[in-house]
Amino acid sequence: MNTENSPLKTTRSGVALPLREVPVLPLEALHNAVADGVKSQWRVSSLFAFRRDGEDAAHMMAVLADDAASLLRVGMARIEDTRYPSLSNRCPQVHLFEREMHEQFGLVPEGHPWLKPVRYARPFPGREPRAQNAPRIGAADFYHVTGDSVHEVAVGPVHAGVIEPGHFRFQCHGEQVFHLEIMLGYQHRGVEEALPGGPHKRSLSHMETLAGDSSIAHGWAYCMNLEGLAGTDVPMQAQTLRGVALELERLANHTGDLGALAGDVGYLPTMSFCGRIRGDFLNLSAAICGNRFGRGLLCPGGVRSMPNEEETAQMIERLGAAERDVREAVNLIWSTPTVLGRFENTGTVPRKLCVELGLVGPAARACGVEADVRVNHPCGLYERAPIRLRTAHYGDVNSRASVRWHEMEESLAFVREHLDTIPSGPIRQPLGALAPDHVVATLVEGWRGEVCHVALTGSDGRFLRYKITDPSFHNWMGLAVALRGQEISDFPLCNKSFNLSYCGFDL
Repeated sequence: MNTENSPLKTTRSGVALPLREVPVLPLEALHNAVADGVKSQWRVSSLFAFRRDGEDAAHMMAVLADDAASLLRVGMARIEDTRYPSLSNRCPQVHLFEREMHEQFGLVPEGHPWLKPVRYARPFPGREPRAQNAPRIGAADFYHVTGDSVHEVAVGPVHAGVIEPGHFRFQCHGEQVFHLEIMLGYQHRGVEEALPGGPHKRSLSHMETLAGDSSIAHGWAYCMNLEGLAGTDVPMQAQTLRGVALELERLANHTGDLGALAGDVGYLPTMSFCGRIRGDFLNLSAAICGNRFGRGLLCPGGVRSMPNEEETAQMIERLGAAERDVREAVNLIWSTPTVLGRFENTGTVPRKLCVELGLVGPAARACGVEADVRVNHPCGLYERAPIRLRTAHYGDVNSRASVRWHEMEESLAFVREHLDTIPSGPIRQPLGALAPDHVVATLVEGWRGEVCHVALTGSDGRFLRYKITDPSFHNWMGLAVALRGQEISDFPLCNKSFNLSYCGFDL
């Protein structure tokens, strides 16, 4: 099928549509549209189920990102039965989404290659209580390799460091990893389940803490959804500060990751320096709003605070000092052959597999995939101040590290320029009533990659369904693939080169 004739509805990030304009297709037609779109280099940003009030049948909604055209493609299908043919064998990007819909709504994708739990799910609105004999996190069967000298190594969910819980099951021959299976869900908090009927007073707080190191990215996506549903235009002053805050979030986390990567290969100078410099970038966020993670800065319609001229001048001076320090610390990596020797050709993800799995963010750009929401689906400040997309081409640890550094160079220049040119004017606009029976999908490029929020409202203008896809949801399978053929001792380094979120996954 020619994608120009796709039956999916065309829209843009942050633009609300009446639900009646979203085509309701036969399920086979929706599957074909998704599979054909992916063949044409669209990406599955979200695929989820919902039930309308008073209806027993579920609906499946697909949101695809057409990066080349800066468009989103939306469609849905009504599922009359609890069983339907799986799409995963034709389109691997949807395999985890189908598993999630099975867990949340009891929809069974027949023929799914790996129908395992995603996270421990309490009953979702409109879903029957979980069966007593249903698979539970940590108690499910794992893939098992047999043969002479093949052995299994289990790591977690409790780890030696102060980190979040996740279980990793390695199938090994000696030190070589044949297969890595990742099981998460140990800290499922029911964030999505708390959102229907909203927005509530705590909804923005849920967004800012669902992946705490991505508070700005998730908070911005949520605010854009509400602004789209209410038809609210955000003042330019607030748009500028949002962009600055998002890049400060990127700078802090990329700095921490580069330091941690150095630490994983025993290179202490960069590790020590970056640990401290990360705090410098976090403190710049605190200078804007009083919180190092940017919480409390964003609000629907704009921002809650704005630095004055004296505070801005101090921030620019502190940014310059942090830039000098981080350049010196990170350049030690590129000038140290023993570090590069461990980074290069470790944890390689082939570009073809990256595209097949739908990886996002630095993990995808390290494979040469030119996908960055700031460039492909720009909003706010990025519409008038484009940022350069940076890629690498080998898909290994070194490529993922170099993409982070090149992105930091872009972010440093971006923050410095726009801190110095914040326009005057109001910092927020009042938010009107949310449009009833509408849907809006918003993409924001967090430091890990694409954040996708989809909001559906009912006839009362309240959330009927609110679907969140953190970039980690797309990328955990990428980590599993990166370990194939590697030595098990490479796992910490590969893991840190992705640095995915457990809590962002365990919604």
